[in-house]
Amino acid sequence: MININEQIPNVTLKVMGQDGPLDIDTRDLFNNKKVILFSVPGAFTPTCSAAHLPGFVVNADKFKSKGIDEIVCMSVNDVFVMDAWGKSSNAEEITMLADGNGEFAKALGLEVDGTAWGMGLRSKRFAMIVDDGEVKQIAVDDKGLEKSSAEAVLAML
Repeated sequence: MININEQIPNVTLKVMGQDGPLDIDTRDLFNNKKVILFSVPGAFTPTCSAAHLPGFVVNADKFKSKGIDEIVCMSVNDVFVMDAWGKSSNAEEITMLADGNGEFAKALGLEVDGTAWGMGLRSKRFAMIVDDGEVKQIAVDDKGLEKSSAEAVLAML
């Protein structure tokens, strides 16, 4: 698993642009910025939709007031699902990042095998604070949503 003071691995992922899906390099996403990255096991899933993403949506202004340049929500879902989830959740202030093949989750060492639930490879539920590409704080939830919630990340700041 990635540790504090380590650099974010370089992986190409997808975000939805105005004209369709766009490639985005993680170095471009994280360099020269202070970013909160949080990850969920799946878009539109119960805890993720009812609590995890909404906490970051509601607290976006608080994060920005504490010097955060960008809030990024990642899931091992395709870019179309992430875009639809963001729109349905009023997540205009959140970058909805699609790790469609789970490559970023694997590179971070934060993948989880969800085949028992028919979900394949997924990302663990986590949140991290990244400053200029370097992990400054990380919190991983093995169960529930205590360590990686928006409120817990605000307390880290």
